[in-house]
Amino acid sequence: MFEKYRKAFNAQFTEQKYNNMLQDIYSTVGYTVDFKICESPIFIPTYFKEHLEKGCKDILAQMDSPNYRKHIHKAVPPQIYVPNDTDEPLFVTLDFAVCDVGKGNEALKPQLIEMQGFPSLYCFQNFLNKSYRKHYEMPDNLTHFFSGYTEKDYMRIMREALVGDAPVENTILLEIEPEKQKTRVDFTCTEMLFGIRSVCITKLRNEGKKLYYERDGRKVWIERIYSRLIFDELLLKKDKLDIRVDLLKEWDVEWLGHPNWFCKMSKFTLPFLDSEYVPKTWFLHELPSIPDDLENYVLKPLYSFAGSGVKFDVERKMIDEIPDNQRHNFILMKKVNYAPVIETMDINAKAEIRMLWIRQNGETKMLTNLVRLSKGKMLGVDFNKDKTWVGGSIGYFEK
Repeated sequence: MFEKYRKAFNAQFTEQKYNNMLQDIYSTVGYTVDFKICESPIFIPTYFKEHLEKGCKDILAQMDSPNYRKHIHKAVPPQIYVPNDTDEPLFVTLDFAVCDVGKGNEALKPQLIEMQGFPSLYCFQNFLNKSYRKHYEMPDNLTHFFSGYTEKDYMRIMREALVGDAPVENTILLEIEPEKQKTRVDFTCTEMLFGIRSVCITKLRNEGKKLYYERDGRKVWIERIYSRLIFDELLLKKDKLDIRVDLLKEWDVEWLGHPNWFCKMSKFTLPFLDSEYVPKTWFLHELPSIPDDLENYVLKPLYSFAGSGVKFDVERKMIDEIPDNQRHNFILMKKVNYAPVIETMDINAKAEIRMLWIRQNGETKMLTNLVRLSKGKMLGVDFNKDKTWVGGSIGYFEK
Protein backbone atom coordinates (compact mmCIF):
# COMPACT_ATOMS: atom_id res chain seq x y z
CA MET A 1 0.00 0.00 0.00
CA PHE A 2 2.88 2.39 0.82
CA GLU A 3 5.30 1.43 -1.91
CA LYS A 4 8.64 2.70 -0.61
CA TYR A 5 8.25 0.97 2.77
CA ARG A 6 6.90 -2.21 1.20
CA LYS A 7 9.83 -2.51 -1.19
CA ALA A 8 12.35 -1.83 1.59
CA PHE A 9 10.78 -4.49 3.82
CA ASN A 10 10.53 -7.11 1.10
CA ALA A 11 14.15 -6.53 0.14
CA GLN A 12 15.37 -7.39 3.65
CA PHE A 13 12.98 -10.26 4.31
CA THR A 14 14.30 -13.79 4.80
CA GLU A 15 12.62 -16.92 6.09
CA GLN A 16 15.33 -17.13 8.75
CA LYS A 17 14.45 -13.69 10.14
CA TYR A 18 10.78 -14.63 10.22
CA ASN A 19 11.44 -17.96 11.96
CA ASN A 20 13.72 -16.21 14.45
CA MET A 21 10.91 -13.78 15.24
CA LEU A 22 8.41 -16.59 15.77
CA GLN A 23 10.76 -18.51 18.04
CA ASP A 24 11.45 -15.35 20.02
CA ILE A 25 7.70 -14.78 20.51
CA TYR A 26 7.07 -18.41 21.47
CA SER A 27 9.92 -18.52 23.98
CA THR A 28 8.80 -15.25 25.58
CA VAL A 29 5.18 -16.32 26.13
CA GLY A 30 6.12 -19.94 26.84
CA TYR A 31 4.17 -21.74 24.09
CA THR A 32 3.43 -21.79 20.37
CA VAL A 33 0.86 -19.15 19.45
CA ASP A 34 -2.37 -20.76 18.24
CA PHE A 35 -2.90 -18.61 15.16
CA LYS A 36 -0.75 -17.72 12.17
CA ILE A 37 1.42 -14.65 12.70
CA CYS A 38 2.09 -13.02 9.37
CA GLU A 39 5.57 -12.69 7.91
CA SER A 40 5.10 -8.97 7.42
CA PRO A 41 3.34 -5.89 8.74
CA ILE A 42 1.54 -3.61 6.28
CA PHE A 43 2.37 0.02 5.51
CA ILE A 44 -0.62 2.36 5.35
CA PRO A 45 -0.55 5.52 3.17
CA THR A 46 -1.48 8.76 4.90
CA TYR A 47 -4.63 9.26 2.83
CA PHE A 48 -5.89 5.79 3.76
CA LYS A 49 -5.15 6.36 7.44
CA GLU A 50 -7.21 9.56 7.25
CA HIS A 51 -10.06 7.57 5.67
CA LEU A 52 -9.90 5.09 8.56
CA GLU A 53 -10.09 7.86 11.14
CA LYS A 54 -12.95 9.61 9.34
CA GLY A 55 -14.85 6.35 8.92
CA CYS A 56 -14.56 5.52 12.61
CA LYS A 57 -15.75 8.95 13.72
CA ASP A 58 -18.64 8.87 11.25
CA ILE A 59 -19.80 5.45 12.44
CA LEU A 60 -19.50 6.24 16.15
CA ALA A 61 -21.42 9.49 15.72
CA GLN A 62 -24.30 7.55 14.18
CA MET A 63 -24.18 5.00 16.98
CA ASP A 64 -24.63 7.85 19.45
CA SER A 65 -27.58 9.28 17.53
CA PRO A 66 -31.11 9.19 19.00
CA ASN A 67 -32.21 7.11 16.00
CA TYR A 68 -29.93 4.21 16.92
CA ARG A 69 -30.29 4.59 20.68
CA LYS A 70 -34.04 4.06 20.50
CA HIS A 71 -33.48 0.66 18.85
CA ILE A 72 -30.38 -0.50 20.72
CA HIS A 73 -32.33 -2.37 23.44
CA LYS A 74 -33.46 -4.87 20.79
CA ALA A 75 -29.87 -5.98 20.12
CA VAL A 76 -29.34 -8.21 23.17
CA PRO A 77 -31.27 -11.51 23.25
CA PRO A 78 -32.93 -12.05 26.66
CA GLN A 79 -31.12 -15.34 27.19
CA ILE A 80 -27.74 -13.55 27.33
CA TYR A 81 -28.74 -10.19 28.87
CA VAL A 82 -26.45 -9.21 31.76
CA PRO A 83 -27.69 -6.75 34.46
CA ASN A 84 -26.10 -3.36 35.23
CA ASP A 85 -25.74 -2.32 31.60
CA THR A 86 -23.67 0.75 30.71
CA ASP A 87 -24.38 3.75 28.47
CA GLU A 88 -21.24 3.23 26.38
CA PRO A 89 -18.81 0.44 25.50
CA LEU A 90 -15.36 0.51 27.06
CA PHE A 91 -13.89 -1.17 23.96
CA VAL A 92 -14.63 -0.26 20.36
CA THR A 93 -13.34 -2.48 17.55
CA LEU A 94 -14.18 -1.71 13.93
CA ASP A 95 -13.09 -4.03 11.09
CA PHE A 96 -12.46 -2.41 7.71
CA ALA A 97 -11.68 -4.21 4.47
CA VAL A 98 -9.07 -2.57 2.24
CA CYS A 99 -11.13 -2.07 -0.90
CA ASP A 100 -10.59 -0.97 -4.48
CA VAL A 101 -12.80 1.94 -5.52
CA GLY A 102 -10.90 2.59 -8.76
CA LYS A 103 -10.23 6.33 -8.49
CA GLY A 104 -6.71 7.24 -9.55
CA ASN A 105 -3.80 7.48 -7.13
CA GLU A 106 -6.04 7.16 -4.09
CA ALA A 107 -7.99 4.17 -5.32
CA LEU A 108 -8.21 2.41 -1.97
CA LYS A 109 -10.89 3.00 0.62
CA PRO A 110 -11.87 1.24 3.86
CA GLN A 111 -15.25 -0.48 4.03
CA LEU A 112 -16.73 -1.64 7.33
CA ILE A 113 -17.18 -5.41 7.59
CA GLU A 114 -17.78 -6.00 11.30
CA MET A 115 -17.94 -4.02 14.53
CA GLN A 116 -17.95 -4.96 18.21
CA GLY A 117 -18.10 -3.26 21.55
CA PHE A 118 -15.77 -5.98 22.77
CA PRO A 119 -12.01 -6.22 23.38
CA SER A 120 -9.58 -7.72 20.90
CA LEU A 121 -5.81 -8.25 21.05
CA TYR A 122 -5.08 -4.88 22.64
CA CYS A 123 -2.00 -6.09 24.52
CA PHE A 124 -0.58 -8.57 22.03
CA GLN A 125 -0.53 -5.99 19.24
CA ASN A 126 2.01 -3.85 21.06
CA PHE A 127 4.07 -6.97 21.77
CA LEU A 128 3.88 -7.86 18.05
CA ASN A 129 5.05 -4.36 17.14
CA LYS A 130 8.15 -4.82 19.28
CA SER A 131 8.79 -8.21 17.69
CA TYR A 132 8.72 -6.85 14.14
CA ARG A 133 10.99 -3.98 15.13
CA LYS A 134 13.44 -6.31 16.87
CA HIS A 135 13.86 -8.67 13.94
CA TYR A 136 13.53 -6.31 10.97
CA GLU A 137 14.89 -2.86 10.23
CA MET A 138 11.91 -0.52 10.69
CA PRO A 139 12.10 3.26 10.16
CA ASP A 140 11.68 5.34 13.33
CA ASN A 141 9.15 7.61 11.61
CA LEU A 142 6.62 4.76 11.41
CA THR A 143 4.12 4.07 14.19
CA HIS A 144 1.12 1.83 14.84
CA PHE A 145 -0.39 4.28 17.35
CA PHE A 146 -3.09 6.75 16.31
CA SER A 147 -3.91 10.18 17.76
CA GLY A 148 -0.23 11.04 18.22
CA TYR A 149 0.00 8.57 21.08
CA THR A 150 3.26 6.99 22.20
CA GLU A 151 3.82 3.69 23.96
CA LYS A 152 3.82 5.58 27.27
CA ASP A 153 0.36 6.97 26.44
CA TYR A 154 -0.84 3.51 25.44
CA MET A 155 0.32 2.00 28.75
CA ARG A 156 -1.33 4.79 30.75
CA ILE A 157 -4.67 4.53 28.92
CA MET A 158 -4.76 0.74 29.11
CA ARG A 159 -3.81 0.72 32.79
CA GLU A 160 -6.55 3.24 33.58
CA ALA A 161 -9.07 1.12 31.65
CA LEU A 162 -8.12 -2.29 33.04
CA VAL A 163 -6.75 -1.71 36.52
CA GLY A 164 -7.91 1.74 37.58
CA ASP A 165 -7.40 2.51 41.27
CA ALA A 166 -8.06 -1.05 42.49
CA PRO A 167 -5.27 -3.45 43.51
CA VAL A 168 -4.38 -5.48 40.42
CA GLU A 169 -5.35 -8.78 42.08
CA ASN A 170 -8.95 -7.55 42.33
CA THR A 171 -9.23 -7.41 38.53
CA ILE A 172 -9.50 -10.65 36.53
CA LEU A 173 -9.60 -11.50 32.85
CA LEU A 174 -12.60 -13.84 32.52
CA GLU A 175 -12.88 -16.54 29.86
CA ILE A 176 -14.04 -20.10 29.26
CA GLU A 177 -10.97 -22.31 29.70
CA PRO A 178 -8.59 -19.45 28.81
CA GLU A 179 -5.66 -21.81 28.29
CA LYS A 180 -7.53 -23.40 25.35
CA GLN A 181 -8.49 -20.17 23.56
CA LYS A 182 -6.74 -19.21 20.31
CA THR A 183 -6.32 -15.70 21.69
CA ARG A 184 -4.60 -16.86 24.88
CA VAL A 185 -1.40 -15.06 23.82
CA ASP A 186 -3.21 -11.78 24.43
CA PHE A 187 -4.15 -13.01 27.92
CA THR A 188 -0.48 -13.76 28.56
CA CYS A 189 0.54 -10.31 27.31
CA THR A 190 -2.13 -8.71 29.51
CA GLU A 191 -0.65 -10.40 32.57
CA MET A 192 2.91 -9.54 31.52
CA LEU A 193 2.02 -5.85 31.13
CA PHE A 194 -0.49 -5.28 33.92
CA GLY A 195 -0.44 -8.30 36.23
CA ILE A 196 -4.06 -9.26 35.45
CA ARG A 197 -4.55 -13.02 35.59
CA SER A 198 -6.84 -15.09 33.40
CA VAL A 199 -9.57 -16.92 35.31
CA CYS A 200 -11.91 -19.59 33.97
CA ILE A 201 -15.60 -19.07 34.68
CA THR A 202 -15.61 -22.43 36.48
CA LYS A 203 -13.29 -20.93 39.14
CA LEU A 204 -15.70 -18.18 40.20
CA ARG A 205 -17.34 -18.44 43.63
CA ASN A 206 -19.58 -16.08 45.58
CA GLU A 207 -20.64 -14.96 49.02
CA GLY A 208 -23.89 -13.06 48.65
CA LYS A 209 -23.47 -10.70 45.72
CA LYS A 210 -19.68 -10.59 46.00
CA LEU A 211 -17.54 -12.76 43.74
CA TYR A 212 -14.11 -14.20 44.52
CA TYR A 213 -11.46 -16.55 43.13
CA GLU A 214 -8.44 -18.39 44.50
CA ARG A 215 -5.07 -16.73 43.89
CA ASP A 216 -1.89 -18.27 45.28
CA GLY A 217 -3.95 -20.20 47.83
CA ARG A 218 -5.88 -17.12 49.00
CA LYS A 219 -9.50 -16.06 48.53
CA VAL A 220 -9.42 -12.80 46.56
CA TRP A 221 -12.45 -10.58 46.03
CA ILE A 222 -13.25 -9.57 42.46
CA GLU A 223 -13.96 -5.88 41.92
CA ARG A 224 -13.50 -5.69 38.13
CA ILE A 225 -14.03 -8.25 35.38
CA TYR A 226 -12.15 -7.74 32.10
CA SER A 227 -14.64 -9.77 30.12
CA ARG A 228 -13.33 -11.84 27.20
CA LEU A 229 -16.31 -14.15 27.51
CA ILE A 230 -18.51 -14.69 24.45
CA PHE A 231 -21.94 -15.42 25.92
CA ASP A 232 -23.07 -17.16 22.70
CA GLU A 233 -20.20 -19.59 23.22
CA LEU A 234 -21.07 -19.94 26.92
CA LEU A 235 -24.62 -21.03 26.06
CA LEU A 236 -23.24 -23.79 23.84
CA LYS A 237 -20.78 -25.06 26.45
CA LYS A 238 -22.42 -24.42 29.82
CA ASP A 239 -23.84 -27.94 30.21
CA LYS A 240 -20.32 -29.36 29.82
CA LEU A 241 -18.74 -27.06 32.41
CA ASP A 242 -18.88 -27.03 36.21
CA ILE A 243 -20.18 -23.46 36.54
CA ARG A 244 -21.10 -22.37 40.08
CA VAL A 245 -21.94 -18.70 39.39
CA ASP A 246 -24.72 -17.50 37.07
CA LEU A 247 -23.36 -14.36 35.39
CA LEU A 248 -26.84 -13.42 34.18
CA LYS A 249 -27.65 -12.43 37.76
CA GLU A 250 -26.68 -9.14 39.39
CA TRP A 251 -23.25 -9.13 41.05
CA ASP A 252 -21.27 -6.49 42.90
CA VAL A 253 -18.62 -6.08 40.17
CA GLU A 254 -17.63 -3.60 37.47
CA TRP A 255 -17.56 -5.01 33.94
CA LEU A 256 -14.67 -4.08 31.62
CA GLY A 257 -16.48 -3.72 29.22
CA HIS A 258 -20.05 -4.71 29.80
CA PRO A 259 -20.99 -7.98 27.99
CA ASN A 260 -24.18 -6.54 26.48
CA TRP A 261 -22.09 -4.34 24.18
CA PHE A 262 -20.94 -7.44 22.31
CA CYS A 263 -24.44 -7.38 20.78
CA LYS A 264 -25.22 -3.67 20.99
CA MET A 265 -22.25 -2.80 18.76
CA SER A 266 -22.38 -5.64 16.25
CA LYS A 267 -23.90 -6.83 13.00
CA PHE A 268 -27.19 -5.60 14.49
CA THR A 269 -25.88 -2.04 14.10
CA LEU A 270 -25.01 -2.21 10.40
CA PRO A 271 -28.50 -1.61 8.91
CA PHE A 272 -28.75 1.64 10.90
CA LEU A 273 -25.56 3.12 9.42
CA ASP A 274 -25.51 5.43 6.41
CA SER A 275 -21.92 6.18 5.43
CA GLU A 276 -19.56 6.04 2.49
CA TYR A 277 -17.52 3.62 4.63
CA VAL A 278 -20.36 1.13 5.28
CA PRO A 279 -21.77 -1.23 2.61
CA LYS A 280 -25.55 -1.01 2.37
CA THR A 281 -27.12 -3.50 4.76
CA TRP A 282 -30.69 -4.58 5.54
CA PHE A 283 -32.37 -6.74 8.14
CA LEU A 284 -33.68 -9.65 6.10
CA HIS A 285 -37.26 -9.14 7.31
CA GLU A 286 -37.16 -5.48 6.22
CA LEU A 287 -35.99 -6.07 2.65
CA PRO A 288 -38.42 -4.34 0.27
CA SER A 289 -37.65 -7.11 -2.26
CA ILE A 290 -35.01 -9.79 -2.68
CA PRO A 291 -32.32 -8.55 -5.09
CA ASP A 292 -31.91 -10.34 -8.41
CA ASP A 293 -28.11 -10.13 -8.12
CA LEU A 294 -27.72 -12.08 -4.87
CA GLU A 295 -24.19 -13.03 -5.92
CA ASN A 296 -23.25 -9.45 -4.96
CA TYR A 297 -24.44 -9.85 -1.35
CA VAL A 298 -23.44 -11.64 1.85
CA LEU A 299 -25.98 -13.29 4.15
CA LYS A 300 -25.05 -13.13 7.84
CA PRO A 301 -26.75 -14.38 11.00
CA LEU A 302 -26.80 -11.73 13.71
CA TYR A 303 -25.67 -14.09 16.44
CA SER A 304 -22.74 -16.23 15.40
CA PHE A 305 -19.18 -16.54 16.66
CA ALA A 306 -16.02 -16.21 14.53
CA GLY A 307 -17.91 -15.92 11.24
CA SER A 308 -19.87 -19.16 11.53
CA GLY A 309 -23.00 -19.31 9.40
CA VAL A 310 -21.95 -16.54 6.98
CA LYS A 311 -23.00 -17.25 3.36
CA PHE A 312 -20.93 -15.65 0.61
CA ASP A 313 -22.40 -17.40 -2.43
CA VAL A 314 -25.99 -16.41 -1.70
CA GLU A 315 -28.81 -18.09 -3.59
CA ARG A 316 -32.54 -17.44 -3.45
CA LYS A 317 -33.22 -20.84 -1.86
CA MET A 318 -30.98 -19.95 1.12
CA ILE A 319 -33.29 -17.04 1.90
CA ASP A 320 -36.46 -19.01 1.18
CA GLU A 321 -35.38 -21.66 3.70
CA ILE A 322 -35.27 -19.11 6.54
CA PRO A 323 -38.68 -19.02 8.32
CA ASP A 324 -40.44 -15.67 8.39
CA ASN A 325 -40.28 -15.55 12.18
CA GLN A 326 -36.47 -15.91 12.08
CA ARG A 327 -35.62 -13.40 9.36
CA HIS A 328 -35.12 -10.59 11.87
CA ASN A 329 -32.04 -12.55 13.01
CA PHE A 330 -30.28 -12.16 9.62
CA ILE A 331 -28.81 -9.32 7.61
CA LEU A 332 -28.14 -9.04 3.89
CA MET A 333 -25.05 -6.95 3.18
CA LYS A 334 -23.57 -5.67 -0.08
CA LYS A 335 -20.29 -7.39 -0.93
CA VAL A 336 -17.15 -5.31 -1.00
CA ASN A 337 -14.27 -5.56 -3.44
CA TYR A 338 -11.16 -6.53 -1.46
CA ALA A 339 -8.07 -5.14 -3.14
CA PRO A 340 -5.09 -7.56 -3.34
CA VAL A 341 -2.53 -4.80 -2.87
CA ILE A 342 -0.09 -6.21 -0.32
CA GLU A 343 2.95 -7.25 -2.35
CA THR A 344 4.41 -10.54 -1.13
CA MET A 345 6.94 -13.03 -2.46
CA ASP A 346 4.35 -14.65 -4.75
CA ILE A 347 0.78 -13.42 -5.23
CA ASN A 348 -0.53 -10.28 -3.57
CA ALA A 349 -2.53 -10.49 -0.33
CA LYS A 350 -5.76 -8.81 0.78
CA ALA A 351 -6.16 -7.15 4.17
CA GLU A 352 -8.61 -6.17 6.88
CA ILE A 353 -7.68 -3.52 9.44
CA ARG A 354 -9.27 -3.66 12.88
CA MET A 355 -9.27 -0.31 14.67
CA LEU A 356 -8.83 -0.65 18.43
CA TRP A 357 -10.31 2.12 20.58
CA ILE A 358 -10.95 2.78 24.26
CA ARG A 359 -14.01 4.79 25.28
CA GLN A 360 -14.19 6.39 28.71
CA ASN A 361 -16.50 9.08 30.06
CA GLY A 362 -17.74 9.95 26.59
CA GLU A 363 -14.23 10.33 25.15
CA THR A 364 -13.15 7.87 22.49
CA LYS A 365 -9.39 7.27 22.30
CA MET A 366 -8.13 5.75 19.06
CA LEU A 367 -5.19 3.59 20.11
CA THR A 368 -3.84 1.09 17.63
CA ASN A 369 -4.78 -1.52 15.04
CA LEU A 370 -4.80 -5.19 14.20
CA VAL A 371 -4.37 -6.45 10.63
CA ARG A 372 -5.32 -9.75 9.07
CA LEU A 373 -3.91 -10.77 5.68
CA SER A 374 -5.45 -13.32 3.36
CA LYS A 375 -4.94 -14.87 -0.04
CA GLY A 376 -8.07 -17.00 0.12
CA LYS A 377 -11.75 -16.32 -0.45
CA MET A 378 -12.14 -15.41 3.23
CA LEU A 379 -9.75 -14.38 5.96
CA GLY A 380 -10.21 -17.47 8.10
CA VAL A 381 -7.61 -20.19 8.65
CA ASP A 382 -9.51 -22.74 6.53
CA PHE A 383 -9.21 -20.48 3.46
CA ASN A 384 -5.48 -19.81 3.90
CA LYS A 385 -3.98 -23.22 4.62
CA ASP A 386 -0.49 -23.73 3.24
CA LYS A 387 -0.27 -20.07 2.19
CA THR A 388 2.50 -17.67 3.20
CA TRP A 389 2.30 -13.97 4.10
CA VAL A 390 -1.16 -14.41 5.61
CA GLY A 391 -2.48 -14.22 9.17
CA GLY A 392 -2.33 -11.73 12.03
CA SER A 393 -0.24 -8.60 11.60
CA ILE A 394 -0.14 -4.86 12.35
CA GLY A 395 -0.31 -1.68 10.27
CA TYR A 396 2.25 1.14 10.29
CA PHE A 397 1.92 4.67 8.99
CA GLU A 398 4.03 7.80 9.08
CA LYS A 399 3.96 9.89 12.27
